[in-house]
Amino acid sequence: MIRAGRAPAGTWVRDNGRMPHLRIALAQINTTVGDLSGNADRVVEQTRAAAESGAHVVVFPEMTLTGYPVEDLALRETFARASREQVDVVARRLAEAGCGEVLTYIGYLDQDEVGPRNAAAALWNGEVVATQYKHHLPNYGVFDERRNFKPGTELDVVRVHGVDVGMVICEDLWQDGGPVAALGQAGVDLVVAPNASPYERAKDDVRLPLVASRAREAGAPVVYTNWVGGQDDLVFDGDSMIVGADGTLLARAPQFTEHLLITDVEVAAGGSAAEGEFAGLTVRRRALSDAPAEPGPSLDGPVISEPLSDEAEVWSALVVGLRDYVAKNGFGSVLLGLSGGIDSALVAALAVDALGPEAVYGVAMPSVYSSEHSKSDAADLAERLGCHFRVEPVADMVKVYVDQLSLHGLAEENIQARVRGMLLMALSNLDGHLVLATGNKTELAVGYSTIYGDAVGGFAPIKDVFKTHVWALARWRNAEATKRGETPPIPENSISKPPSAELRPGQVDTDSLPDYALLDDILDDYIEGDRGYADLLAAGFDAEVIDKVVRMVDRAEYKRRQYPPGTKITFKAFGRDRRLPMTNLWRETH
Repeated sequence: MIRAGRAPAGTWVRDNGRMPHLRIALAQINTTVGDLSGNADRVVEQTRAAAESGAHVVVFPEMTLTGYPVEDLALRETFARASREQVDVVARRLAEAGCGEVLTYIGYLDQDEVGPRNAAAALWNGEVVATQYKHHLPNYGVFDERRNFKPGTELDVVRVHGVDVGMVICEDLWQDGGPVAALGQAGVDLVVAPNASPYERAKDDVRLPLVASRAREAGAPVVYTNWVGGQDDLVFDGDSMIVGADGTLLARAPQFTEHLLITDVEVAAGGSAAEGEFAGLTVRRRALSDAPAEPGPSLDGPVISEPLSDEAEVWSALVVGLRDYVAKNGFGSVLLGLSGGIDSALVAALAVDALGPEAVYGVAMPSVYSSEHSKSDAADLAERLGCHFRVEPVADMVKVYVDQLSLHGLAEENIQARVRGMLLMALSNLDGHLVLATGNKTELAVGYSTIYGDAVGGFAPIKDVFKTHVWALARWRNAEATKRGETPPIPENSISKPPSAELRPGQVDTDSLPDYALLDDILDDYIEGDRGYADLLAAGFDAEVIDKVVRMVDRAEYKRRQYPPGTKITFKAFGRDRRLPMTNLWRETH
């Protein structure tokens, strides 16, 4: 049973003549949805490490025990019950492990008479001493929390070592008003903020100003702990931090890696400490300990990790997203077609960085239209990467279909892609590899792929990467290898040659598509920016090109619905972020 203490109503008077401190641990960990016991083990392990370093408070991410997002698992009473029970189990395990006097914040799924709750609990001396439900439930982009949860209206403040600690959960920090304003009005010395904030490009540039502004609003330091790791098509980059009451960055964890960030934080305790109604929310308080915190073992100093560069950040997101999808779903290896082109080369390089060359299997599948440079570039790529490589010609298999059905034109082109898709899936069934689709966001946007052909697979690592960004990432990865004295993984010819599906003699992508630089500019405005025809025209794009691109995008929705999942890195990825009807007669026109 979850328990939360309530102090008597009124205003608490505190000693104004002291500057207490707390040693705070931010447990930036990678957990797995549904693995309650495994996630609980990680909590105990990390809390024990924090205690050994003298931490007084440890803060885990949002939905620590259940993983995030749980989606409609939130609606299963059995799952909610198991999650609630695990909170009490963890509290007891921490006490048994000698960590009972470390105030430990963990996220979990709760359920009461109102419905499912996105919850967090404070654990102390073997008990649950406070619980709180998320107030702001996001319902945009990748979030469906209004579908899955009911909002909370109470805030639990606990006093530990004479410091009043309040809490806000993820979106409660990102939205104006609500919990942060209420805590600022009621008075707290420290705010902890468990988060599950998915990565998108340059999001780390937004976080620090946001957390700084909330710290100033609350009049107290903010401890922001974020998830790290992949979950289906989402990836979390960590970037946990502590910001002082004046907005100064005090500590920051590295991106895309598990990390236990431990920092001493001085707090200006002694202001007002009221209970009651503030900003439409009820503030409750419970005293655990007034004795000042004992100093712990000396620390080397605050850790302030520098954010990654843009390309390094994206590369890390794609690597982590692929690695965790493969590992968390029980696959030991991946398989992909190597065409000699830039897309399959980039995916292969990502796979080797994520899984190691021994777990990556490349297959070249030349047809009668495959050029010599495509065959040699594929072999060169495999040699550079050190991954497995085999050649399986498809010309004879294609010929059976072409001859028996008298195929020609587009039907003949597409059967080549579909035979390759069947070949990859057959090898997947034979050897247990996960097949990787190698298409990029530009192709997916305009439908420039063959359904049941090059679109087959269990995961699509560059699904959210525009074509021009594919080239940029390839050049960046090669440059990084050169800096380290390593062989660049991607053949220069794969980067520099004109892209082609090679499904007919002399074919190049620009036979069917505008130049990729122009195409990506239009797609960025139409898809990412939701701009209409008039906006695109005003931006200087040619009317005929706009018509062609918009028509291709709108007609390809059915293909996107059947495409494998892939790591989200942009503001608006296909799938969770952008959901349009497949049957749709609305068209952007003049």
